[in-house]
Amino acid sequence: MSADLSKVVGYTLEDKPVAWNKRDLLTYAVGVGAKNDEFQYIYELDPNFSAIPTYPVVLQLKGADQDVNLFSDRIRGRPVPGLPKLNPNRVVHATQSIEIIKPLPLVSGDGWTWKTRYTGVVENKSGIILTAENSLVDPKGVVYAKLYSSSFNLGAKTTGEKFSKFIAGPPQGKPIPKDRKADYVVEEQTSSEQAIVFRLSGDYNPLHIDPKIGQGAGFGGVILHGLSTFGFAARAVLKTAGGNNPSSLKYFGVRFTAPVKPGDKLQTSIWEVGKGPNGTAEVAFETKNLTTGKTVLGGGVAYLVPKSSAKL
Repeated sequence: MSADLSKVVGYTLEDKPVAWNKRDLLTYAVGVGAKNDEFQYIYELDPNFSAIPTYPVVLQLKGADQDVNLFSDRIRGRPVPGLPKLNPNRVVHATQSIEIIKPLPLVSGDGWTWKTRYTGVVENKSGIILTAENSLVDPKGVVYAKLYSSSFNLGAKTTGEKFSKFIAGPPQGKPIPKDRKADYVVEEQTSSEQAIVFRLSGDYNPLHIDPKIGQGAGFGGVILHGLSTFGFAARAVLKTAGGNNPSSLKYFGVRFTAPVKPGDKLQTSIWEVGKGPNGTAEVAFETKNLTTGKTVLGGGVAYLVPKSSAKL
């Protein structure tokens, strides 16, 4: 199959069945650092028990399984027309966003699907960046969440020339204000077992548990899943700008900028930056790794129902 990146954009994958239950929601919650005072996420008998609204990000790899899966099989899939052969060990998660259209039920039941189409591709001197649009759809065809993710395939090439084509992508937020301190700052310590717990939500990439894999990839050992850090930041935004109300979050997106190791300390700084779409408030945020001093989540943007109008 010859490589022609223009064929990638618009290509749609086969629908994938997905499913979850209350235990999956509890597992995800502790995987993204939920503490013993966050009963609406960690205790199924709490009257306000609900999913952390970013939960659907794990479904692409989890699928409908209730057992472990083989990561290499999950990401291999069918060949995509126009793409060169890609090395799964040279793929880095670059960006992730989620738009919450309807609140997630606590148990899916059968018939839910994950739909994917490629909406963007870039080739530069460092590799190929793919952007995918994903939708979580119920058995009646109702969309509950729309997600965009991009992956950076390090060293991948077609012609070696620069190339860029997009037909859709996530909204871009306002920059972080440089003239004032953050409105909210949340610091949290990840545990040395954080990746061991988060992988149980469906991402069984050996990079996140086998030190030899992490050393071979140049990370010096195990690194935490980017989507776990993503969830830590979402909880920080919800606790502060969201008034601790999970239903307040309507959109959440980030750019992954540096790795986190299990046991590192995170600091999420949050700025209120004005009005968002459809009556929401917009916040800008970034997450720093206080252990290394590096920013690990950049370009953070979230849209939330203002506290005054949000109801539990």
